[in-house]
Amino acid sequence: MTTDSTRRAFAALTAPRVAAELGERSVLCLPLGSVEQHGPHLPLDTDTVIAEHFAHRLAGHVLGRHDLWVGPAVPYGLSPEHARTPGTLTLDLHLYATLITTLVTEYIRSTCVRSVLLINGHGGNRGVLEAAVHQLRHSHGVTICALHPAALAAGRVPVNSELPEVHAGVLETALMLALDPDRVRLDLLPNESFPDPGQRRTIGRLALDRGVTWPWTSDDPALSTDGVIGGDPRKATPELGRQLLSAALDASTHVLDRIVTAASPRTSETLRRQHAPHI
Repeated sequence: MTTDSTRRAFAALTAPRVAAELGERSVLCLPLGSVEQHGPHLPLDTDTVIAEHFAHRLAGHVLGRHDLWVGPAVPYGLSPEHARTPGTLTLDLHLYATLITTLVTEYIRSTCVRSVLLINGHGGNRGVLEAAVHQLRHSHGVTICALHPAALAAGRVPVNSELPEVHAGVLETALMLALDPDRVRLDLLPNESFPDPGQRRTIGRLALDRGVTWPWTSDDPALSTDGVIGGDPRKATPELGRQLLSAALDASTHVLDRIVTAASPRTSETLRRQHAPHI
């Protein structure tokens, strides 16, 4: 992390500096991750590492354009699809929803911030976050959205993968090689053919079909190989990871532009008038 991005750490501030540094045009960024299996080669906290590192890089990337502050990462998430594997920790659905809404409420209460960006590193959190941002917008009038760096990057940079990238494959491995390479253990991957091309149909049917939601699990051999749902992680490179990060950072800048515009006093007043009862 750069000096500038580290300086944007919310929890590193003293109490008096919170009032001095953060204003109504500031954006509070909350990284969200998980503790779950990521194949034999990536650490359990992969999603948290990606979310937290990306959040700090984003703060440095937009410095001078947006006043972004990064809160401490939430390292636990919703991971029932990986619960049958050693080391995976998953929160209860209601508990997780309450945790996120409570944290955002507390940031709003204790600061002048009225804009929040949730940086989500784990796909399993996505459904709850989609509902939470609506609820928080309605209950607190906060300008808020959830941003998913891996999905942003995947839509902009070609990934050399034999299978759709869902979990611990080429995409996530490349991001980790760019962000925390010392913790990537490609030498622990199996020597045999990897992955199984026959899994493509099952991945599409169980994990990616937008018309049906299935409670799939990563220990299903028809879906994954050693917990990996995607292409051979050995095809990942640090350069690919850097390209993915760069694309996601650029896309996120435009997201912040929209957040700040939506949170401007004029926009807020317009929204208030639109929702005011007509007499």
